[in-house]
Amino acid sequence: MAGHDGAMNQPDLAVAKSLLPRFDASPTPYHAVETVIAQLEAAGFTNMNTSTVTVPGRQFWHDGGALVAWATSPEHHATSGYRIVGAHTDSPNLRIKPNPDNQTAGWKQLGVEVYGGALLNSWLDRDLGLAGRVVVRTPDGLAVRLFRDDRPILRLPQLAIHLDDEINDKGLKLNRQRHMVPVWGGIASAADFRSYLATRLVVNVDDIVSWDAMPFDLTPAAIVGLNEEFIAAARVDNQLSCFLAVDALIAAAETPGSRIPMIGLFDHEEVGSVSATGAAAPLLSSTIARIQAQLGASPEDAARSRRDSLVISADGAHATHPNYADRHEPDHHIHLNAGPVLKVNAHQRYATDAVTAAQFQMACEAAGSPMQRFISRTDLRCGSTIGPATAALLGISAVDAGCAQLAMHSAREMCGALDPAYFGAVLREAMIG
Repeated sequence: MAGHDGAMNQPDLAVAKSLLPRFDASPTPYHAVETVIAQLEAAGFTNMNTSTVTVPGRQFWHDGGALVAWATSPEHHATSGYRIVGAHTDSPNLRIKPNPDNQTAGWKQLGVEVYGGALLNSWLDRDLGLAGRVVVRTPDGLAVRLFRDDRPILRLPQLAIHLDDEINDKGLKLNRQRHMVPVWGGIASAADFRSYLATRLVVNVDDIVSWDAMPFDLTPAAIVGLNEEFIAAARVDNQLSCFLAVDALIAAAETPGSRIPMIGLFDHEEVGSVSATGAAAPLLSSTIARIQAQLGASPEDAARSRRDSLVISADGAHATHPNYADRHEPDHHIHLNAGPVLKVNAHQRYATDAVTAAQFQMACEAAGSPMQRFISRTDLRCGSTIGPATAALLGISAVDAGCAQLAMHSAREMCGALDPAYFGAVLREAMIG
């Protein structure tokens, strides 16, 4: 997909197809970070978790489900601005409770807590695996181990219509405590979660200390539709933006511009971002401070740098649903495969203002990408992103934008197959330009 000439170009499916194995490799935020690390290291980025920030250099650091990466060149100096793409690694799902073993009517079940604004019905009647991280005792102290089980070991069976004959008239009503408890064994099963983890990790049961574990849908990501127009996958919101941000950063590192390219991938956006690895933490600001220290920046230099910087809060946008068109602003219909979506909200649920909107539009034009504008119906609540919090913490102007999608917060979401290439090209242009 060509850029820099303002001509509209239709991309092929190469970018969309490159996303599919990354979705499948990333059932949790921790696995998503591991997927990103592998790509960054292959592109020559160095892990700074135990090292000092150096300039110039391609570097990253990570913590659980969060990662910050950047690339500085010899041309960058104390007043250089930043082009930052922010996204989040987490998605609404189910999380295993600390004491999860349940038994009801002879069935062995796992207690779960609903994480974020999940569409509960979308988790019914699916083959579910288990993945996450476990803290274990070792001779050298505590260690964190990732695990993943791709076997269909969990299931949430829906109640038969014969036992709920009003469901088609009054709708499905699910109680998070009573109805969202997966089955994983029958009356003769010896299912026990701590023992299960010990077997998976090949450790003693007594060495299992704690866990962050979650079921995930085993259906592989796919290109779907009569003419291969769509992507269907789990965690489109918001791993799609994470992976496109990484691609853009690597491209920007190969073609340095006047500003420093950076990405911030955060955990816990779906529950408010207030955590040590969320966007409300000083992850970006502390990293920028470390870089500026290496560049010899004074407080005045830092202020000039902020004024020349921009954050792109990259997150999914609502496409107009054909069966619920009345739920959308009638003068702002959003389509799949029609380019990235600029998101606006007067109440600052999105961080976009007139200046940052214009900057994003210029990047779209330079990348040869179409662009759409989204605003929620005035009488419906608008969601939010990492954009406003990041802008406030950094003192850097921000714009909210992303790829349009349907079934947001479902166990399996849907977006356009062409839009990732459009959005990726715009992110590259914004970082390099």
